[in-house]
Parts: sequence; structure tokens; C-alpha cells
Amino acid sequence: MESENLKPVQWLVSAAPVSHPAAVAFMERRVGEIRQGLSPETVWFLEHPALYTAGTSARADELLDPHGFPVYETGRGGRYTYHGPGQRVAYVMLDLSRRGRDLRAYVHDLEGWLIASLGKLGVQAGRRKGRIGIWVDRGGREDKIAALGVRVRRWVTFHGVSLNVDVDLSHFGGIVPCGISEHGVTSLKSMGLDTGMDTLDAALRDTFGDVFGSPLADPVAFDPGQAMGK
Repeated sequence: MESENLKPVQWLVSAAPVSHPAAVAFMERRVGEIRQGLSPETVWFLEHPALYTAGTSARADELLDPHGFPVYETGRGGRYTYHGPGQRVAYVMLDLSRRGRDLRAYVHDLEGWLIASLGKLGVQAGRRKGRIGIWVDRGGREDKIAALGVRVRRWVTFHGVSLNVDVDLSHFGGIVPCGISEHGVTSLKSMGLDTGMDTLDAALRDTFGDVFGSPLADPVAFDPGQAMGK
């Protein structure tokens, strides 16, 4: 993504699982602050407790069995997806007015970031025409390892990406993931990689600057409850 005079992006990391409403509330506030120049661009790494989210294109018949998990409607693009422990979620809040105002290029960069990070871990992954997400070849079949869902308000992005590290893959059976029924879902663990979250985070940090033109700053431990005054 072409850009000029960009500062390092603030990097927040939450150790404890974050509820979806708490995450959305913080993103909503931070997007407004970025737009007003009151807060820096931000990338937030977290995990969610087990839950499903429905994007703006989700269809009711794609929610097969919610397993008793909460289901949240969200303003991001896309359809149904699952979030839960063992999955790295990265919510990306960047000001595209400083970065070319090209949403298609931004989504392409998000994909490139995931692909480059997986490459650092020895995983060959890529895009597939007509299919959302990042895919790996499992020898005769293709499985999704990472998902994207983006929203933009006045050229500031929010929501972002999720990558399966050591997640309970059976929970994806409660939905048609991203509306694609003919392909599976996988994780680094399922592919035989004993990759910790810290190792993945390091790969994501190492590749971020090359893709987006500005590096991630040093990580900051983050509790959204405290940040929102709760």
C-alpha cells in the first residue's frame, strides 16, 4: 500500500478473551478518535470466547447449529464465521485517507499480510479466485486457514482478520463458513505445526511493515474493560 510520512501503528495485545460486544465498542470509539486525530492508527491482537458472527451478506440458512454459542450480527462484510480460543484475531484500524483511499488495495494487503506471515512459519498459503479468505492445499483438497471481514467508516477501517492456530475445528460445523460449503477449514495445529500464539504474533509483526508501509510499534498489554472505563 503506497503511503507517505506514516508513523508506527499502535499494537495492542489482549491476553484474556474479549467478548464481541466489548471489542466492537472499543473499535467504534477508536475509529472515531483516529478520524479526529486523537488516537494513532491501531492494530489489536486478541482472542474471543466461542461465538459466531454474521456479516452483512449472511443468510439465515447458513447458521446450521449454533451449539449454544452467542450469535452476533455485525456490520463487517462477509457472511457467517466462527471465533474462539486458539484463533488469533487481528482488528485493524487504519486511516485510508492517508493510504490512498483504495479499499480493494487494502483488502489485498490484508490478504498479503496473512500469506507472508504464514510463509514465515513454513506454510504455503494463497488467495483463490471467487473465494474469500486464505487457503492451503491439503493434498487433494483445499482448506481455509484464515478469514477476513472489513468495515470502513469515513475511510478508517475496522474489524479485520482471523487465523486458526489451535482452534476447535468442530465448531465451524455450526455454520457454512463464509458461505462456502464445498471446502473445509483447517488450523496450524491440524497441519502438524505446534505453533504458539507468540510465534504467530512475531511473524505478523515482522511482515506488517513490508505490506502496509509502516511498522507495528512495541506491543502494549490491553484490557478493553479498563480502556472503556468499566
